[in-house]
Amino acid sequence: MRSGRYIGVMSGTSLDGVDVVLAAIDGRVVAQQASFSHPIPIQLKQDILGMCQGQQTTLSAVGRLDAQLGTLFGEAVLGLLKQTGMTAQDITAIGCHGQTVWHEPDGDARFSMQLGDNNRIAALTNITTVGDFRRRDMAYGGQGAPLVPAFHQALLAHPVERRMVLNIGGIANLSMLLPGTPVRGFDTGPGNMLMDAWIWRHRSQAYDKDGGWAMEGRVCLPLLQQMLSDPYFTLPAPKSTGREYFNAAWLERQLVGLAAVSPVDVQTTLAELTAITICEQVQLAGGCERLLVCGGGARNPLLMARMSALLPGTEVCLTDDFGISGDDMEALAFAWLAFRTLSGQSGNLPSVTGASCETLLGGIYPVLPLGGR
Repeated sequence: MRSGRYIGVMSGTSLDGVDVVLAAIDGRVVAQQASFSHPIPIQLKQDILGMCQGQQTTLSAVGRLDAQLGTLFGEAVLGLLKQTGMTAQDITAIGCHGQTVWHEPDGDARFSMQLGDNNRIAALTNITTVGDFRRRDMAYGGQGAPLVPAFHQALLAHPVERRMVLNIGGIANLSMLLPGTPVRGFDTGPGNMLMDAWIWRHRSQAYDKDGGWAMEGRVCLPLLQQMLSDPYFTLPAPKSTGREYFNAAWLERQLVGLAAVSPVDVQTTLAELTAITICEQVQLAGGCERLLVCGGGARNPLLMARMSALLPGTEVCLTDDFGISGDDMEALAFAWLAFRTLSGQSGNLPSVTGASCETLLGGIYPVLPLGGR
């Protein structure tokens, strides 16, 4: 096994920054040692949003964004190293998810595209980099997502307690850790993404801090029912989605034909949509004793309260209470997946993604030792 210190890098659909974590990994023991958040420049964020919702683009624009993101991720790693006093020689490898700009897991030519040139990350940091995790799973017929349930299983499964792990990022995804059954996991639908887009449009705020704005409004039942009628919510697993499907244009279509709804009531209704679509899937799976929540949505008291109300008998709590930072969960997962790849171990779960078999994930971008350059 390639035990050692690993760095995980994640920038999710929420685009609220680049999360970088340092962890010592030895088998199934993952000890987080440091974390660092690197900002995404406004123009770069706008360029990402300008590409990932179905807009026309060019190969030149894709290539430039790939290079810029590779540099950004490399700089984020260097920021963590500076903060900790570590050097490249102290790190075994980087696991970088990359920035998803398009995810199309169904059809004849299923694919997923993450940008962020791993060659640049390796060159900037002089650290072996593992990236492009999704496409090997897709080559074996899988959705390529979610990949984090394998990490949840390794660290948070319990021998007798029915647990589920919920990550509420831009998209919400659920890992079902039910004793005696294969792990299942899938994207339930929007997490924070639509709420973030709506409050940015109406209040120029990146997100609804503590759910404060949504708490001022009321749920609009006609809008909620219209949104819940989207066929994605009743698709069977395996399934995954992203900003290319649930975006501002999707929300505008839901509002067509409805009487005028105040902006604050739309925000409240979007929060209710997230809570209901999560809890319906928990209940369909037979429920759980404990729902462990991570991601930005875990800091939204309204979402947490609504899920607690919709899931009587389930303890809704934070993964932080079980030793894993909810803010760093996904970055930690990709540090762990890099460890799995370099150790020659599979990283996907066919019961989650629908792939035909377990497989190694990602491409390895090695570097020469500093003395050999």
